[in-house]
Amino acid sequence: MLAKMNNKISYLLNTVRCIHRCNSVLAPKSSATTRKHTLWLSIFPSLHGSSLRFVSQKTDVFSTGAKIQPEKSTEVLVSQQAPQCSLELEKLDDSGSFKVKHVMDHSEQFFNSLRKCTCPCDALDLASESAVSTKHFTSCLTTVWRLFKNLSEDQQRYEKQLIFEHPAFVKLCQQLLRDSRRMTRGDLVFSLHAMVNLGVPQNTLLVQTLLRVCQEKLNQLDNRCISVLATALAGLDKDKNVSALQAGLQLLVEQRIPSIRDIFILQNLMKCMGKDAPVFLKKKLEMAVLKERDHLTSPNALRVFLALVAMNYCSIPILNACSKKIQENVHDIPFWQLILILEGCSSLQYRNVKLFSALADYVTSAACLWDKRQIILLLSAFETLGFQPSELMGIFAEKVTEDPEFLNLKNLLIVLRVYSRLNYVPRSQKHLFFETLHSCLNKYLPQISNTELLKAVYSLCILGYLPHRALDELLQKDNRGELILSDDLYKEQKEVMLRCVKACMELDSPSFTKPAFVLTDNFPSLVSFNLRKAREALIELLGDENMFQQNVHLPYKYHIDFEIRMDSDRKKVLPIAATDDHADSSVQRLAFLFVPLSAFCVGTTHPQGKLAVKKRHLNRLGYHVILVLNKKFQEMTNEDAVEFLKGKIYSEDAFPFSEVTVQDNN
Repeated sequence: MLAKMNNKISYLLNTVRCIHRCNSVLAPKSSATTRKHTLWLSIFPSLHGSSLRFVSQKTDVFSTGAKIQPEKSTEVLVSQQAPQCSLELEKLDDSGSFKVKHVMDHSEQFFNSLRKCTCPCDALDLASESAVSTKHFTSCLTTVWRLFKNLSEDQQRYEKQLIFEHPAFVKLCQQLLRDSRRMTRGDLVFSLHAMVNLGVPQNTLLVQTLLRVCQEKLNQLDNRCISVLATALAGLDKDKNVSALQAGLQLLVEQRIPSIRDIFILQNLMKCMGKDAPVFLKKKLEMAVLKERDHLTSPNALRVFLALVAMNYCSIPILNACSKKIQENVHDIPFWQLILILEGCSSLQYRNVKLFSALADYVTSAACLWDKRQIILLLSAFETLGFQPSELMGIFAEKVTEDPEFLNLKNLLIVLRVYSRLNYVPRSQKHLFFETLHSCLNKYLPQISNTELLKAVYSLCILGYLPHRALDELLQKDNRGELILSDDLYKEQKEVMLRCVKACMELDSPSFTKPAFVLTDNFPSLVSFNLRKAREALIELLGDENMFQQNVHLPYKYHIDFEIRMDSDRKKVLPIAATDDHADSSVQRLAFLFVPLSAFCVGTTHPQGKLAVKKRHLNRLGYHVILVLNKKFQEMTNEDAVEFLKGKIYSEDAFPFSEVTVQDNN
């Protein structure tokens, strides 16, 4: 009987202690002291070795237990004893024997409540009220991050302060530090990932400890955990722990790649390994993705595409596969991702005409729904690629003439650059479009810089339009020496632009008349190695090198590769010496220009701005210009090269684009 009485008293005391501990855990919600909103970064230095104190790179984050553990304040004692609340004591029989039982109902209720949280602070409130195990704390932390990342940028700034000021966040961090070595591998890497992305400083003891524990458990991580860890490390600066962990992770990834079949994990590893990954590792990742490319979904295709960009690795087979998926679902892609795709193509030097056309057609089809500034950014991205979305540019030109007020100086300069480089002139209302741009430029003349003025005038001149008022101001600045300074980093580029502007002023002026003949200089010794094949073909075709000129330099610093002179009927080639200084207008001059693929808009034989203005000016000087794509010409056999030049010389067509096609990557 006495034994039973002692057992009952012991049970009563244990029950009272358990209730007291649970009340202690719940107390912070109503306690005025613990509810003070003080920034956690300013609290922690006063915790005497607490879990988030700042450490230098040389500080050993694995101090002795006495140094790591905070002083035994009431708050810390409560947090250490709190896990006991996860147990309940249940009487089994009258003999007084008891059994410790896990409260499964409590955990289920906890996770149900966690799923209902709608903001990060809700999860922290729940942690302070009900979290009693490491799993609870880590789940709260990952929920905080999940809810936080879905907020807008402005909301994140406000919510981040509330998170750091929340009293439960400090306790949560302390709990993670104490239990870091006892965490499951998933809880460990997800906790590190959440801390890094929430902005907890890298040099805190908590982050450094999690990094060290990840090093110790690296070989135990499964593929999913490796992916999460790689993402977390990508957001950290280099230090001794990060560098050591990245080196180990790289070796582990190399070993695991053959076993990874999840395309999401593969693209994440590609993105996190980054451009600094060794080439052999990039190739292994490429082969792993190629094995799974038939299972690509549209979202995964976009992620893989951007992962290749992050890795700075141009895999044409993967890019082509991703591009097809993107084209099929282009209507589901938001604006900012369209920009990322185009910027990625530029950085990888990937040219896919079908992809570019699909994106341009999508924007064109709903141009009325797009903001004008968004269209400007897209046109700028297309211009960087050298692709001309002609229909979209025509629609946007109409928008500019209808409502030019939205063009600030920055957007005006972008529009001028895009239309001049891509050599696009609206078919209808051409003069109105130019006048509108000129009027906008005049409005900004009082505030425009010298460099911006030169670029704006240069762009309009490339398009064949002379902005007289802006030209006058430009020439005044040039005469005063304000335009090009001796220490200017872009002096040479500015000189080229200014020379082109002055050439346009003369050659594009209505008063300019075609000269009877043009004085030329011949420099045969400077013929490019790439043009030797053309020279040999011309000798074989014409029988004598005196029947043509090579490397011809003209006024305005223009240059042509080969010049041939013919009679008015284009039936007979005339010797160069016999027609020198010949004023007879019956002599026709042919100018052969062997140009690179980059001189044309992507996927077309439409010349870009620089080549277009040169062709226009050579026409004004009396030349019939024949453009030859040098790459295609070099691929011809000698016999085909001779036949090709013969067809161009004796043909009335001065533009041989029909025989020189441009291929895309597909």
